[in-house]
Amino acid sequence: MSAPTNAVSTDTQRAKSGRIRDILTRGKGRVPMLQLVMLATLIILGASLIPGFTRLNSVYSMLIIASFLGLAALGQTLVVLLGGLDLSVPAFIVLSAMLTSELYGTYGWPFPAIAAFIVLVSLVVGGISGYISHKYRVQPLIVTLGVGTVVTGATLIWIGGKQPGSAPAFLSNFVSPVGTTFGLKIPPAVVLWCLLAVGIGLILRHTKFGKSLYATGSSIRAAELALVPTRRIWVSAFSLSALSAAVVGALLAGFSGSADLTMGDPYLFQSLTAVIVGGTAFGARGDYWHTFIGALLLTVLSTILIGVGFSSSDQTIIYGILILVVVAGYSRDRALRDRV
Repeated sequence: MSAPTNAVSTDTQRAKSGRIRDILTRGKGRVPMLQLVMLATLIILGASLIPGFTRLNSVYSMLIIASFLGLAALGQTLVVLLGGLDLSVPAFIVLSAMLTSELYGTYGWPFPAIAAFIVLVSLVVGGISGYISHKYRVQPLIVTLGVGTVVTGATLIWIGGKQPGSAPAFLSNFVSPVGTTFGLKIPPAVVLWCLLAVGIGLILRHTKFGKSLYATGSSIRAAELALVPTRRIWVSAFSLSALSAAVVGALLAGFSGSADLTMGDPYLFQSLTAVIVGGTAFGARGDYWHTFIGALLLTVLSTILIGVGFSSSDQTIIYGILILVVVAGYSRDRALRDRV
């Protein structure tokens, strides 16, 4: 009788782990309940440990930091939904920040021209990553690492060791905790992030592009048999990933007043952590709304860690542990394990 009993027990454990995994990756009706509970718990913990944690100015500051991370993770979400990783995010952040500061502060370009140039460069170069990865069936991780290295090298050559100029003043106001949006005391960067979150979420769920992206991420072969333009989807996803990173670069230039070659480094693992902890899994599971919550969760966690004395290195270790824990949970699902 022990063998059947053990079998039933094993089946019960698998069923429970499957339900937990479903909550994490699909969110029970697309609502990331587990992540929301974790976020609420962290907010309560922060309020009890750090004086002034819930003051309005502190909340706005955290939301601005979260908007940087959330925007960097926007494109990463699209790539992860396809089953890949984009390691070129830091390179595009630095490139955009340098272009914004140098072209405006040194060469006197008007910002609309700078923005148009940044959009063009990021879309084209990001699209090249997607094209190469799809056409030659090369892992996106490898392709984006190479493209990111090229972008970083080109930025270094262009800057040539010079001190970059200053960013436009209005960008500093755009990312200021005391900034206003149409007279409302809400930082414009936060409003932009929220609007993009709503827009991307609706696009992924209710448009042909979104459905094609999910189909491609679920099974590229099946999508091609269904006449889904998979190469166009890959190119678009990687172009948008580069563009979202470029937006973060411009905002960081305004936030810092200038640019430096290391400002994109934290966003490599943080953007991936926000996506994975948010509940988006490799290959068509999850959406950007999950990543939105993931970015808030990580920002609140980071604020608490800084408040109690943890260093940036300690935070990196904790992010790594979070990724390992979540990936270990995914590994119980055979389809996800093959992708991870």
